[in-house]
Amino acid sequence: MDLADSPEDAEFRARLREWLGKVLPTLPPKPSPDDWPGRRAYDLGWQRTLYDAGYADVHWQATPGVRLIFLEETEKAGAPYVGAGFVGLLHAGPTIAAEGTAGQRARWLPPILRGEEVWCQGFSEPDAGSDLAALRTRAWRDGDDYVVSGSKIWTSHAEVADWCELLVRTDPGAPKHKGITWLAMPMDTPGITVRPLRTLAGSAEFAEVFLDEVRVPVTHRVGEENDGWRVTMVTLSFERGTAFVGEVVACRRVLGELAVAARRNGRWDDPVLRRRLGALNAEFRALWRLTQWNVSAAEAQGGLPGVGGSVFKLRYSQARQELYDTAADVLGDESLDADRPWVHDRLSSLSYTIAAGTSQIQRNIVAERILGLPKGR
Repeated sequence: MDLADSPEDAEFRARLREWLGKVLPTLPPKPSPDDWPGRRAYDLGWQRTLYDAGYADVHWQATPGVRLIFLEETEKAGAPYVGAGFVGLLHAGPTIAAEGTAGQRARWLPPILRGEEVWCQGFSEPDAGSDLAALRTRAWRDGDDYVVSGSKIWTSHAEVADWCELLVRTDPGAPKHKGITWLAMPMDTPGITVRPLRTLAGSAEFAEVFLDEVRVPVTHRVGEENDGWRVTMVTLSFERGTAFVGEVVACRRVLGELAVAARRNGRWDDPVLRRRLGALNAEFRALWRLTQWNVSAAEAQGGLPGVGGSVFKLRYSQARQELYDTAADVLGDESLDADRPWVHDRLSSLSYTIAAGTSQIQRNIVAERILGLPKGR
């Protein structure tokens, strides 16, 4: 498989790199991490800048190869991350582009691309995290609406979201994977209560969401009723397939910074630390090649990431934790100072073996769908 840039991709890379060099110095300062209205405005402003320059559609309307180049170059240049646009650009948007009707695509995709609307993800529940198909939030038909009651947890960016990609159970009598439906729910609908959750790192990008007879139009259903699990697999393939590409580039940059810091503070003299840094360098180089392979495979399969994303997610989660554990060793006692670089990253890395599908779930997917092993009983 040829992983080198095609002439068209090379031209795109050069043009994007030149544009980033001109635009990034003109951006305003980033708001405080706790200022979510400010962060929303900043993130949407960056998305609008991308839109005006013709780069807004790379997340689902460009080829996987161009998408990979965009994520690589923007991360290398230190461009703003998608931030509050994460769910809309990397989860809900690609899902609607792949599974939505023409009318749904026309209604929801342009505002995401223009930086006008934020989406949140209403998947996990208190008793349905790793076993997502065990969700119990109920929706029943009442004329042209679904009436939804239940609760969600770890809902990303709910406090500043306009829309929620919501999984509900529409047929409680069906096998648990068969009675689920994927809805797009307006977050200003009566009956919705949002309670922010503060993480170990001190941030509040997640929330609990309580739904009390919330009415969602049937026209907001993506896919058929009770076919939501299949649609969800499309969403999760994007979440595990390409959503972490920029983070791999960031981790490779951090690894270089760790080596510089270790030389500066004398910890480079420790041969064990040097071996760990060398092993991590090999690890992230391999993960980058795996990412390129997955993207090339997705391009050959019509643009949808495959189960190879689970292989990547499984190993990347562990490698990221190992990277920031090594950062703590480089920092020494300063790793207890929350104001030092990499300390908050180390705390957030603990969630990676849980978020976007636990490592146990990823191992099951690899075993059953790639290796062909029998399902556990």
